[in-house]
Amino acid sequence: MFFLVSKVLWFLIQPSTVVVLLMLLGVALGVTSRRRLSRTCLLAGLMGMLVLGLSPIGNLIVSPLERRFPVNPAAAGAFEPTGIIVLGGAEEGGTTQASGMLSFNEAGERLVEGLLLARRFPKAKLVFTGGTGSVIYKRKSAAAEVGRFFERAGISRERIVLEDRSRNTHENAVFTHRLLKPKPGERWLLVTSAFHMPRSMGCFRSAGFEVEAYPVDFRTTGGPELWRLFDSIPEGLRRVDFAVREWLGLVAYYVTGRTRELFPAPRAAAGRVSGGRP
Repeated sequence: MFFLVSKVLWFLIQPSTVVVLLMLLGVALGVTSRRRLSRTCLLAGLMGMLVLGLSPIGNLIVSPLERRFPVNPAAAGAFEPTGIIVLGGAEEGGTTQASGMLSFNEAGERLVEGLLLARRFPKAKLVFTGGTGSVIYKRKSAAAEVGRFFERAGISRERIVLEDRSRNTHENAVFTHRLLKPKPGERWLLVTSAFHMPRSMGCFRSAGFEVEAYPVDFRTTGGPELWRLFDSIPEGLRRVDFAVREWLGLVAYYVTGRTRELFPAPRAAAGRVSGGRP
């Protein structure tokens, strides 16, 4: 129920939807006697689209998410991980299913960096977790195609673990914990988009799985670039949409008990598996 409700609510309240609905409402009211309210709705929708689509708001609200967890020292070979867990969301389910070949979206760096880590650490397991998060379209998980992609890239089948039932980040964590049954002393890297890392870490901790963050797919650069204007309204709106979604997701997961921290942060001592249960 949480999955369905969250999808429907988000569709209705995401910023890009709100500005479009305001303009549509303005048009609809224009054919009635409420001309003043019609103009107000149209103006509010238009101004919202311009401000959210062109201003640096999207960058400013996504940057704190991306900077929450620093790049992992594993990047410098500081330790040999037990395994690498790659969260789904980087694959295009529809085109992957239609073509039979793995298609990436703008988060494709998750899969690429996960693969590079697996090649760098030849003893580590390579885990992919992700089912289908679509409410409308009945699609198969792309997990099988991801597995074949890893194999074609030189990773042996024995090292690959696929979890294909999860529909959201909470289920990613719970199902992966059950599948891997991590042991004390093991060190597992979690690979996902930097803006998504705080909620992901919170979910895995709540599931009893102490993973170590390996953020990828950064969308902002920091510094003066945060204040740059977007030259494309759709690009700016997309940035605002996924940033707002992530902040609301943090709140929703905390309120519903799916995470124990409102805004998860790095811990001083990492790398130990918690004894908690999901």
